Amino acid sequence: MAVYFLDTSAVVKRYVQETGTAWIKALTDQSTGHFLYVDRITDVEMTAAIARRRRLGSLTIAQAGTALNEFRQDFAQHYRIVEITILLLRHASQLTDLHVLRAYDAVQLAAALDLHRLDPSLIVVSADAELNAAATAEGLPVEDPNHHP
Repeated sequence: MAVYFLDTSAVVKRYVQETGTAWIKALTDQSTGHFLYVDRITDVEMTAAIARRRRLGSLTIAQAGTALNEFRQDFAQHYRIVEITILLLRHASQLTDLHVLRAYDAVQLAAALDLHRLDPSLIVVSADAELNAAATAEGLPVEDPNHHP
């Protein structure tokens, strides 16, 4: 059993076939007993990612609906949700400036850092190279699902 924080670039691989999907599905299988954390904005980012794929035609309307339904069920029942607080947003703002991150990536990193302070065994799982570089610079262990085809 391990403790993981998954950003949206990793979570999407559980519901949409991409490089790293098999690895993410194995990691997130409930039988592993892993603790899987995501932050509250993952719901917004996942909806946007699935809608974009539907609009661009890489997912059918039915596939997009299935992916979103499965994600929302897991979001409600299986992921541990990190809530967005004013302090977390302040920290994210500092991280955005320090690491030149996109806004939501900085929120993801701030959430992971907060969790890491509570549990130093936490591992960040992300397929975003910029976020991974910032997490590594902050001393967090990182797994990139793109390195596990």
